[in-house]
Amino acid sequence: MINPPLWKASIALTKQDAADVSAVLELEGSAQAVLIVEEPFADGAVVEALYTEAPDAAYLSRIVGREIRVAPLPDQDWIRLSQEGLPPVRAGRFFVYGAHDAGTVPHGVIPMKIEAGLAFGTGHHETTALCLGALSDIARQRQFFNVLDLGCGTGLLAIGAAKLWKRRVLASDIDPVAVEVTRDNARANGVGPLVTAVTAEGLTSPLLANAAPYDLLIANILAGPLTQLAPAIQRVLAPGAVLLLSGLLTNQEKLVTSFYQSLRFVGARCSGPWSALVLEKPRR
Repeated sequence: MINPPLWKASIALTKQDAADVSAVLELEGSAQAVLIVEEPFADGAVVEALYTEAPDAAYLSRIVGREIRVAPLPDQDWIRLSQEGLPPVRAGRFFVYGAHDAGTVPHGVIPMKIEAGLAFGTGHHETTALCLGALSDIARQRQFFNVLDLGCGTGLLAIGAAKLWKRRVLASDIDPVAVEVTRDNARANGVGPLVTAVTAEGLTSPLLANAAPYDLLIANILAGPLTQLAPAIQRVLAPGAVLLLSGLLTNQEKLVTSFYQSLRFVGARCSGPWSALVLEKPRR
């Protein structure tokens, strides 16, 4: 399906810097796809981000600290084409792949076929892979019966939780497109009946409030929302609940955890500049 018009923001830099700039553009949230085109025999790369509306070039340049160019694209399905170039991802017990990689699934893994469409989350970003690894570790220690994936994107983490614990998982996102993508991906992965996806902002939705308390809550969102939602998140956790937070930089760990002082710090996973935190609510 073609989704015109599309706009491309691009910037040329070194391969090392490309990874960080790509991550910032992904987590900024308005890009529909972000990819890195590397020069095979030189230390150069181009980061390209695709948008359904013309982005503010000055704003993007400020958040990455470099000048970004913005231009319209011709009418092609660039989002699908960019995703077809993504390799599969192994994270913890999970193997995340697209339709073009269906023949490469190894034995002994939990497979997840994810098509991002217009939603964020294919497993290629460090924070998503960190969360999948953390879920794999947590699953070795205990069971969960009431799980919420807050800010679900493609539903990757909700699907992973449903596959691990064979329990119903509630997934929410402020973007109705992400909610539809989550539903489609859940059905494609055989856990459609277990994953309930709803459009909701924060934890204000009656659907989310009525389903509380949660014994596992996953929030792979930016540091700002993690701090703003901290009081509401802590209120909906059951005693002994586990909280998995990501979408934050390693140098933001202390800031974020300072908003969750009622919880016990269990551990952190890091990859490059990104972190995932595991916290636990005391039973008393």
